[in-house]
Amino acid sequence: MHIDWFVFLAQIFNFLLLMYLLKRFLYGRILKAMDDREAKIAARFAEADGLKIKANEAAELYEKRNQMLNETKEVMLNEATMAADAKRKELMDKVRVEVEQVKARWQDMLTREQDAFFYDLRQRAAKQLYATARKALSDLADVDLEERIVDEFLRRIQALDEEKSAQMRQAIRGGGNRVTIQSAFGISAQRQSEIEEILKKQITNGFTIRYMSEPDIVSGIELRVNGHKIAWSLNEYLETLVENLTETLQKEAHAT
Repeated sequence: MHIDWFVFLAQIFNFLLLMYLLKRFLYGRILKAMDDREAKIAARFAEADGLKIKANEAAELYEKRNQMLNETKEVMLNEATMAADAKRKELMDKVRVEVEQVKARWQDMLTREQDAFFYDLRQRAAKQLYATARKALSDLADVDLEERIVDEFLRRIQALDEEKSAQMRQAIRGGGNRVTIQSAFGISAQRQSEIEEILKKQITNGFTIRYMSEPDIVSGIELRVNGHKIAWSLNEYLETLVENLTETLQKEAHAT
């Protein structure tokens, strides 16, 4: 086989020249274009990764906000339920208190009306008993009873202690040395003298006595001077009787 070395060498030279030219003018640009394209692709991948990360972050943020919203909604719902329950309880308590107040006022009014009724009944009964007893004792009074009343009155004067006697002396001086003796019956001159002598002996002298008739003093006699009094009458016993009767009726009324 015949080889044309000139042609062979020329082809080698042409190939090397082509390689040089390609490397010198084209291969670098191709590599640069490939690098630029690769860089762009890498940048796009990086951008895509960034967008993916942002999307994931946005999704997580959305999930968190959604969870927070659900939790807030649940909390608000619970708070609203609790507030409604508290308001309902408050209204129920208020209504219960108002009902109790109305009931208490009604019971108080009923009790006061009942007490007023029994008080009026007691007062009427006591007054009737008092009036009946006064009339009966007035009808039964006689001379012997009146003498005994004066004796009891004198005994009370003689039984005064020093302190009470001093008070009566002071009262007589403060009252202008005037003494008033009232009785439901007339007192004889003899008994008046006895009264005056005992007063002078027990208390003081230098005073004047005025005798007055007072029918309201049931079978009794009393000495009055400047706000002080020495007395004995059946009124005291009648008043004690009425007080005991009133107290008994009150106890029975409260017991019922």
